[in-house]
Parts: sequence; C-alpha cells; structure tokens
Amino acid sequence: MQNSKIKTMPLSKGKEPNHALKPSVGSKLFQRPGFRLLLIWAIMMAGSFGLLFNLYRLQVVISPSLEEKARQQQMIYMRPFIPRRPIVDRNGNVLAVDRRVYTLYVHPKLFKLPKQNIATQIAPILDKSSADLEMLFNKKNTGIRVGGSLTEDVANKIAQLSLDGIELIPKYSRLYPQQELAADVVGYVNVDHQGQAGIEYSQEKLLEREVRTLRMSRSGNGTLMPDHIPEGFLHSDDLRLQLTLDSRLQRAARSALKQKIKEFNAKRGTVIVMDARDGSLLALVSEPTYNPNQFYTSDISLFKNWALADLYEPGSTFKPLNVAIALESGAVRPDQVFNDTGSLQIGRWPISNYDKQVRGMIDPAQILQHSSNVGMVRMMQQMKPEVYYGWLERLGLGQKLETDLPFETAGQLKNQQKFTSSPIEPATTAFGQGFSLTPLQLTQLHATLANGGKLVVPHVVQGLFDSQGQLYWQPRLSAPRPIFSPATCQNVLEMMETVVSQGTGKTADIPGYRVAGKTGTAQKASPTGGYFTNAKITSFVGILSVDSPRYVVMAVVDEPKGNAFGSTVAAPIVKSVMEVLIGIEQIPPSQPTIATE
Repeated sequence: MQNSKIKTMPLSKGKEPNHALKPSVGSKLFQRPGFRLLLIWAIMMAGSFGLLFNLYRLQVVISPSLEEKARQQQMIYMRPFIPRRPIVDRNGNVLAVDRRVYTLYVHPKLFKLPKQNIATQIAPILDKSSADLEMLFNKKNTGIRVGGSLTEDVANKIAQLSLDGIELIPKYSRLYPQQELAADVVGYVNVDHQGQAGIEYSQEKLLEREVRTLRMSRSGNGTLMPDHIPEGFLHSDDLRLQLTLDSRLQRAARSALKQKIKEFNAKRGTVIVMDARDGSLLALVSEPTYNPNQFYTSDISLFKNWALADLYEPGSTFKPLNVAIALESGAVRPDQVFNDTGSLQIGRWPISNYDKQVRGMIDPAQILQHSSNVGMVRMMQQMKPEVYYGWLERLGLGQKLETDLPFETAGQLKNQQKFTSSPIEPATTAFGQGFSLTPLQLTQLHATLANGGKLVVPHVVQGLFDSQGQLYWQPRLSAPRPIFSPATCQNVLEMMETVVSQGTGKTADIPGYRVAGKTGTAQKASPTGGYFTNAKITSFVGILSVDSPRYVVMAVVDEPKGNAFGSTVAAPIVKSVMEVLIGIEQIPPSQPTIATE
C-alpha cells in the first residue's frame, strides 16, 4: 500500500483556520446522551434545592414576621366610644351626663333641589334665617359646616326631610344641665372628652367606663367582619358617680353670695357647707364662676376653685381655735380674765383692737364677743411659743387636706425657729395673722369644734351607685384624728354662741336656734410683704346648732367696698344658707335653756 501524499494548501492572508471542521472535546461530551441527562438532572436538583431553601426561609425563618404583617393587613382592633359615667348630687339630680349630639354638614354639589328650597326647609329647624343659609351654601361646593352640637330631636327633624347633600355626623358631648350651679366642684371636659377641672379631672378613672376592644377581620374585598366579640360588648354599666352636694343648698348659697358681692362691689367670694360628722361637703360655691357647657368663653383663672386653691390670712375667725388650744393645753381656764387695754406693744410692733376700745378685764367668751385682739394676745401669752407651735402643727397648718378635689394648695406657716424666736409671731397668730390657709381648711378646723374634737377629711365624692341606688364603690377616707376633747369643744361653742346672741355676729342670729359663730374682718396681705391699706377680707363661720352641733357654714368675701365687715357682709350670707339648711334637713328648733336657782 502506497503512502498517499497530503498536499497542504497555504492559508490566505487575513483568514482564520476553520475549526468547525474539527469537533472539540466538550462538544463530543455534550453530544453524548448520558451527559445531557446528567446536566439536566443537576439543573433540576439545583432548582429544587433553591426552592426548598426559599420554602424553609419563608415557612421557618421569616414566618413570624410574615404572619404579623398579614395580621396587620387583615385584622383591625377597634375601641368604641363609651360614654363617661354621669355625675349626680346626693339626691340623684344630674350634674353632668354624656348625650349624643350631631354636627350638620351640607354638600351643595349633591343637591337635587334649588339651594333656596333647601335653606327654606331647614332654617326653621335650626332657628336661622333662610337667607343666611343660602349665602352659606354659595361659599363652596362641599363640606360646609352649618351647625354643631345639635340635639337628637333637631337631627331627627332634619333627617326626616330626606334631602340629598345633607350629612349628620353623630358624636357624644358632655352636658351640664345645671350650668354654673356646681361648676366649681364638677368642673368640665375639653373637646377630647378629658377632664380639665373639678371632679371631672380628679376622678377621671371613676368616670371613665371600661372599654373593651373589638377585633375585626378584613375580607378579600375589604369588608370588615367581627372576628371576636367580647362578652357583654354591647352593654355598659349603669353606675353613676354620686356627690355629697345638695343642689338646693348649692343654689341657695350661690344666690346669697351673689347678692352680697353685688351689694358691696366685692372681687369674689366663697361659701362652704360641711357636715362635721364625716367632712362631707353639702355645698361649695365660688363667685364669679363659669358655665361648663361654654368653658371656652371663660377666663382660665375661674377653673381653679379658690376656696381650696388660694391662701388668705383668716383673721378673727381663727380666734375660737386659739381659745380651744389654750383651754385644751391647760394654759387658761374658761372663767379666767385678761386685761384688754385697747392696745399693746410687742417689741417695735404696736397691736390694737379694730375699734381701739379699752374693755378692761374680760374672759375668753367676752374676748370672742368683742373680737378683742389685745385679749387674744394676752391669752396666748400664757403658753410657751414652742407648745403653741406644736398645737398649730397638730391642726395641720402648712399641710394639705388630702381632699378629693384637685389643685389644692397647702397652707403656709413659718418654721418653728422663726416662730419661737420672735415674740411678734405668736402675738399675730393669736388673732389670725402671720400665717395663711384656704377657706376649705378653715372650715375643716371649725368642724373639729362641732364634732367633738376630731379632724375629718373634707370630700365631695360619696361613691359609685347603680340606677337602683345600690352602692358599688365607696372611697376610703382617713380615720378622724382626735385633736380636742368634747368638753373643750362644747365650752368654745357656748362662747361662740354669745358672739351671735350678744356680740359682733348678731346678724347671723336665727330665732329659735342656738347658732355659734365668729366674725372676721382681716387685712389683706400683700404678695410683696405687709398689708394693703385699702383691701380686706370679710368672713363669718357659723355652727348649727350649739345643743346638737353638726353643720359648719363658712362665708368669705374678698375685697368688699364701703361699710364692709364680717358682720355686715359674710354673716347675713351664713344666716340665709342656714335657714335653707334647716328646711332641707328638717332641723327642729333648739330647746330653750331652763334657768335653775
């Protein structure tokens, strides 16, 4: 066999060799059926492993977060509005209650009747002129607010017209049916339904009902459906917050106070009626006041009840308490006499009686009758200053009362070192100056004389009651704290009785009843120190009655003008209130004292 000769052809310039003519090793492998199956199997396995890994990641690793996102998208938790509990007085008269009201909007672009026709139909219901409504309709095409806080009756009348373009939006509003009658105690709520003053503020937790959450599911088309309805969801309790106030007495106190403020052109005043047995307040009035239904039109200073928020020097109305301190401590006797010289000098400070009168030797009862400053100073000088100061602390001066009303201010009492080191401090305290307290605290202190010597907590909350009058909850008050003995209290009450029957408090005398009382006409302290020369505070405290003491009535009038004294301004107020109190409580006349030989 001959070897054939292979003739090689030279490559043309610029041409590449044709490798297609010679198959590569890889192409040979790819052309093998087994390799292609293996490759497809590998790709499918890799994809399967990727899917399994992603499935593991979705189902295990990030499953909780995905469930939470789905729940957020599909579930809605709704907290429905639940009306606040009503507030009532001790007789069940409503002082505050939630009611459904409506806001009226109109959308003129949806009207199917002429604007004039619609205005004519709704104008008499809203007590507005049709011309004014028509002008309002022309301002814009939609979303015109026509009226707010419409009653359900008015809203029903508008709805019955079946007019297109009329929208009534319901909401709850707090109503105070008695208006300003008890505003100083009840307070008000703001537009967010949150208490801002009075009981509405301090007792917020008692007034708010428990709100249960409703869980809603969102379907595929976005429709909301209840998923879980709590038991009793549609029912709320019928509890009411009952106060110790008596609206009848509150009305009488406000009327008497307003009359005297107007007569003497006074700046302000307050009247307090307390049941000395337990400290419950039957009336608490401050003037000027505000209408809680329209609180936004009033001065913000009126929202704090000055009977417990502002301090003043009590003056002579504190003298009976000083007499009780002196008697209880054993420093003086009820029949002991003191020389009233009309004036005296304590260091560089002169002290005199308000009328400059010299009365000579007088006993504690006569000191109270004539409101003798000099007699009181000489009486309290029988006690050591540190002992006297200890009694003032026992009375709670300089401390808060722990009452259930908000914004209370603690009284002011100088520290012991200053009180005991300066002779003028005990001297001025003897006739009610040099320290300060609130009218409510002074009422509390006089209640100790009326209840046999116990310090009780002033309060207005009686408890939560249901619609049948059954007690559901009652506040826990601090136990009464003994201060004076019953014998001391009775001695002081009988001395105070002579103030009304023979002394400066004759204008508070009520025929047939033994009334104990004490007048006060105090200089008004200046914030910068010293006292105003042309401003004073008049007051009177009365206790009904001496033979069966129970009620304390306090009246304080700030900056009266003219012939203004405790006897001419405050005492007549207390008398008027006590006369109404006698009728309400059906207090029988006092038994006449039988003289014995």
